[in-house]
Amino acid sequence: MQFDDNADLDTSEVQDVRGSRVPGGRATIGGGIAGIIALVMGLLFGVGPDQLGLSSGDTGTAAVTASSAAQVQQSCHKGADANTKADCRMVAVVNSVQDFWRQEFTRRGASYSAARTTLFSDRVTTACGAATAAVGPFYCPGDHKVYLDLGFFDELRTKFGSSGGPFAQAYVVAHEYGHHVQQLMGTLSRSQDGRQGADSNAVKVELQADCYAGVWAHHATSTPDESTGRPLISSLTDADIQDGLSAAAAVGDDRIQAKFQGRVTPESWTHGSAEQRQQWFYTGYRTGDMAQCNTFR
Repeated sequence: MQFDDNADLDTSEVQDVRGSRVPGGRATIGGGIAGIIALVMGLLFGVGPDQLGLSSGDTGTAAVTASSAAQVQQSCHKGADANTKADCRMVAVVNSVQDFWRQEFTRRGASYSAARTTLFSDRVTTACGAATAAVGPFYCPGDHKVYLDLGFFDELRTKFGSSGGPFAQAYVVAHEYGHHVQQLMGTLSRSQDGRQGADSNAVKVELQADCYAGVWAHHATSTPDESTGRPLISSLTDADIQDGLSAAAAVGDDRIQAKFQGRVTPESWTHGSAEQRQQWFYTGYRTGDMAQCNTFR
């Protein structure tokens, strides 16, 4: 994945609070089996901290990421920065994803409301509750924001077996913005019926977000950036798409369950199998048509 070196990055779409302390105490995940399950569920990404039962409390010693707040505003100006720096890459991906959805909503006679991404380290307070980095990337419908600790991408590669690579990271971000699209369209709430399992609405919502990520990928190199009129992403290769598919498979319910509990229990799925996640991402990428992302059929 390559960005246009001369393109301007819009850092207003990304809030950088890494290294800052969060008021109101520290987020905590309960210990024991419940804590392990919450951690694994969070690392599937897409789940807000309120769904994990997180609360304010003391976690004891916390990991610290050495980074000053507002770093992206200081160092992420051009596409060339996105080609060399991980946090600037996140800014560029957020810009590209939102450029596409603005234009797609307009094409359909609707209005797209932008969502900011918050980069944090260790812990963060959201309208959905307090969360630690262990929750993984998530979208909070309460404040219409995506939350991301960049350390998750190391976990995705080393603990979950993704091939890694810049587009694996882009897939994660695009998936979370898929949830924002669902929120704007009124479909995200369908996951809140309290059901789990391979045929639950929770799984169907997650698979649709995967498909929407694929739709963006299909159009990524042809969507003009608002500031330059040229696509922000100048090239996307087959290898990049394979990175995205690898990440989608790595966070399949079946693979995570097999790895962390030694058995696969489809009746407790909330995000879908590795095969399903790959299938729906590729459906979106192949067709480029969000109408093909009806996972509820």
